[in-house]
Amino acid sequence: MTEKDQEKSDWPPWWDWELDLKSHVLERMEDRHFTEVDLRRMMEYATGFRQARRKSRWIIETKHQNFNWEVVVQPDTYTELLGVITAYEVKRKRR
Repeated sequence: MTEKDQEKSDWPPWWDWELDLKSHVLERMEDRHFTEVDLRRMMEYATGFRQARRKSRWIIETKHQNFNWEVVVQPDTYTELLGVITAYEVKRKRR
């Protein structure tokens, strides 16, 4: 379930953890035309979140250059780091 435009204080405790950029997202940055600064800005202005198919991962809903994007994260409760797995533009499905 999406928590659209919910106050950040109502988000999970891991939301404020330091980001840990995983190799996959680092490899995709050039291909998908975004930087670490862009990614951090996307996270800062996120509008919602929902559980991903993998139970340990979450999808963060955001925007980048006026397009909808999703950032897949995986909180690590042991290290209290928020692993960023990947980020991608949300493409509209053709009808």
